[in-house]
Amino acid sequence: MNLLDTVVMLMYFAVLIIAGFIGSIKAKSSEDFMLAGRNLGMFMYLGCLSAVILGGASTIGTAQLGYEHGISGIWFVAMIGLGIIALGTIFNKRISSIKVTTISELLGKKYNKETRYVSALIATIYTLMITVTQVIGIGSIISVLLDWNFILSMLVGGSIVLLYTILGGMWSVTLTDIIQFVVMTIGIFVFMLPISLSEAGGMGKLFSELPASHFNVLSIGIGDIFQYFLLFTLGMVVSQDIWQRIFTARSPSIARKGSVYAGLYSIIYAIAGSMIGMCAMVLLPNMGNTQNTFANFAIEVLPPGVLGFVLASVCSALMSTASGTLLASSTLITNDFIKVLYKNKSEKEIIFISRITTLCVGVVAITLAIWIQDVLVALDVAYAILSGAIFVPFVAALFLKNVKPKSGFYAIIVSTIIVMSGLMIEGLSSKNPIIYGMVSGIVVIVGFTLVTVNKKSYQQVNK
Repeated sequence: MNLLDTVVMLMYFAVLIIAGFIGSIKAKSSEDFMLAGRNLGMFMYLGCLSAVILGGASTIGTAQLGYEHGISGIWFVAMIGLGIIALGTIFNKRISSIKVTTISELLGKKYNKETRYVSALIATIYTLMITVTQVIGIGSIISVLLDWNFILSMLVGGSIVLLYTILGGMWSVTLTDIIQFVVMTIGIFVFMLPISLSEAGGMGKLFSELPASHFNVLSIGIGDIFQYFLLFTLGMVVSQDIWQRIFTARSPSIARKGSVYAGLYSIIYAIAGSMIGMCAMVLLPNMGNTQNTFANFAIEVLPPGVLGFVLASVCSALMSTASGTLLASSTLITNDFIKVLYKNKSEKEIIFISRITTLCVGVVAITLAIWIQDVLVALDVAYAILSGAIFVPFVAALFLKNVKPKSGFYAIIVSTIIVMSGLMIEGLSSKNPIIYGMVSGIVVIVGFTLVTVNKKSYQQVNK
């Protein structure tokens, strides 16, 4: 990459840090720090939500799937979009009526404090693991583009995200996400997709050069599509980093409509990513490592300056997800553990604690990224536990009136054990343990209800 592209990348990083300082001025209360004061209008909410759901995996992974499977590569990100639409339309009204900061706080209100703690622990691990993978992704992009050492690249990229997140919390994350949303949109739809189609010879060339299966929307396989549904559609509904974005909306109407728009944007983004991968298949048919499809193809077809901007858009996707999950993880720890144990803290003390917690979580995430230096299989495990163990108690809490306080706690514990056991027996890539976890959660909650009803009936008969 030439000097112009390097300058573009470095200028972009400088803009993000400046936005972080601006966000620090606006974060005057703990609600400002964690939820941007619950005051985002439609455009800021849409950009913020779209940026966090479309991470580096969405961009790089969809291009890879498009290269390997064609248009059927859309399902990974399309299922994420479907989850956001479901959260905004089906669950948002009930969630917004309960003034909470985290999903575990809601579960604690509906069940008991033990349920709050165990769900917060699972959600914290999940958000931390996503942060780690994003730091690894940021490091891999920076090391290739700027020819830096991989560890140094992770340190620099992770530290930039950590810095602007600590400064202003959700306000800094929101301002940087708006920048990242604009950069992502221009990078993919204005530059990368049109240039890719032009270099590949247009749609006619794609139809003549690629196998027919690349134009079959189901060619990736029903099994994989269903797995994406279990992991990502259901995972989005109970994901703290997504919830935290939902809570930033100024009104339930903005949250609902913005979620639908963000979901539709995700599906369009998935189509663009898959088509970029298909164009890469035409021009670079013998690529060894298909995980590098997007980066290799960008280097091949984009002119200087534009290359730096487009690859900055990939960093944008990674950084927006990393900052969102980093803040989500620190919010869970602060809101569901520290604030519960140390009550009557002032707003300044809570913001200070939040910043220290964010710093500690960020240091742990960067350390794990440097130690592992590979995309974590554990991320799939975290998603599996989140969907398999949290989804059923969450839905029951929102839609059932007479759920028993202990049922949520035991449902999460039993489902987590079932999911983990299933993954160890059937393999980490199996989707079945998620189903086992959900079924066991239903059995526990229904079982508690029936036992309680029968116990009451028995007591009334024997009075």
